[in-house]
Amino acid sequence: MSAIRTIQLLMRYNAWANRRLFDLLGSLPEGEASARRVTGFGSMVNTLNHAYVVDLIWKAHLEHKPHGFTSRITEVEPTLAELRSAQAEMDQWYIHYALALTEPMHDESVQFKFVDGGSGVMTRGEMLLHVVNHKTYHRGYVADLLYQIGSRPPVMDLPVFLRDGGASQ
Repeated sequence: MSAIRTIQLLMRYNAWANRRLFDLLGSLPEGEASARRVTGFGSMVNTLNHAYVVDLIWKAHLEHKPHGFTSRITEVEPTLAELRSAQAEMDQWYIHYALALTEPMHDESVQFKFVDGGSGVMTRGEMLLHVVNHKTYHRGYVADLLYQIGSRPPVMDLPVFLRDGGASQ
């Protein structure tokens, strides 16, 4: 499988896993997903909000635009419904971006500024891989929080996505 096809697959997988997690969070009792917890971002929703903000930051880097963030989290936690809608829209942007990716674009180095002001350089392919990896990492945080409240997280593994036809989506 080519690098571009792999990135396209991973972007579809990322959107699928996000949908599964948001579906489960939406089925929890009212306020449970936003309840304060002993975790780095304070709640399940805010953990996913952080991951969404990071998606916005990397989208700006890919578009050679300033991201405008001075933090990797917003001051106000969105509602679950707001975040779910925004994340679904963002996931579609990344899928369409990956579908338009050419080999030269995939390997093109892009200079950018980290939120702390430091300089960075990554290829577009590396950036997209980071977006997927970062999201997987934080979905894992939320999965752990779900276990802590006696809930079972949805299966969000790549092999399940592939088994269920994800490669052909």
